[in-house]
Amino acid sequence: MPDQPPKFTAESDDAARALAQLRDRIDKIDRRVIELLNERASAVVEVGNLKRGSGIPIYAPHREQQVLEKVLGLNQGPLSDRTIEAVYREIMSGSFALEHPLRIGYLGPQGSFSHQAAVKQFGSSVSFEDVHEVRGVFTEVVRGHCSYGLVPIENSLGGGIVETLDAFIDHGANINVYAEVLLSVRHALLANCEPRNVKRIYSKAEVFSQCRDWLATQYPSAEQIPATSTSRAVQIVREESERDPDCGSAAIASELAGQLYGVNLLFADIEDDPNNVTRFFVISRQQARPSEDDKTSVMFTTPDKPGALVHVLSAFEHNGVNLSHIDKRPSRRENWQYTFFIDAQGHREDAKVRAAINEATPHCKDIVVLGSYPRAKRIL
Repeated sequence: MPDQPPKFTAESDDAARALAQLRDRIDKIDRRVIELLNERASAVVEVGNLKRGSGIPIYAPHREQQVLEKVLGLNQGPLSDRTIEAVYREIMSGSFALEHPLRIGYLGPQGSFSHQAAVKQFGSSVSFEDVHEVRGVFTEVVRGHCSYGLVPIENSLGGGIVETLDAFIDHGANINVYAEVLLSVRHALLANCEPRNVKRIYSKAEVFSQCRDWLATQYPSAEQIPATSTSRAVQIVREESERDPDCGSAAIASELAGQLYGVNLLFADIEDDPNNVTRFFVISRQQARPSEDDKTSVMFTTPDKPGALVHVLSAFEHNGVNLSHIDKRPSRRENWQYTFFIDAQGHREDAKVRAAINEATPHCKDIVVLGSYPRAKRIL
């Protein structure tokens, strides 16, 4: 029996008219939104002209925090704060492009977690520079080839990122930590073979540690091979699979990287802890202004004598400054000499933080304030 045409009732006619009215209302709202966005953009252009004339940085983390806090405070729903923040980050990204083109360096290739963090922080209207090593991100910013760089500094499961800490040892005197970014991280196993055929797995060393229990259970015999980045790991798998479909190569990376490079998803969310967050630093040649809720990162080495490290840390306690993080790396200058990294609550211009640093300095062989920056309040 042929399909019967749909029958329209008076109720369906009423619904259609109501739907048409709502769509017309949405169209009118869209026109107002576009008018207001361009009105805002015109003001942004004026701001950009003033900034260029006075040497004020185009990207100001403290101002970004103020704008986001203000708009989120105005949000009454039904849109979530997360949605509002994402919209405004894109609006601000477009504003950067109007004021002055920004170039952001990150650890690539595309699809890496650094790439995702950079896009979520700066939006899609700026230019992104794919750099192949963390050290290269520092170099590009120091040389002025990139306006800002984004580098991973620590993971909630795996701790400090050694490449970044070592790069600060080499470049800390010529660079500033300008902002911090928190990114929720979800790892996936990607391969162009059946799960049972996986023989080797590529990824960053830190990522293997974040998936240790899962790998020990699912792939205890698979060879774990370090790569410079998670997205590069996916590229290697694609290249090896094209040469030999039976190679058994897999990568741990983001699902986005698999989509970008044509490598299939085998298992999603394989990290041992679902609350897996990576912290990134935005690095710059400029110093960030106080935001009233800041952190200060400091790098120092101590002389080889009893109590040297205790004296440095006690200086912050004496001045009522809380330390939220401490890490260390070999200084690479002398055997068994270490460079320490600490994060203190407050801005370097705050009286307490300034006094703590001054008190700590005589107990250090060298000390560098890496930067003061607004504390990240939300996970992207």
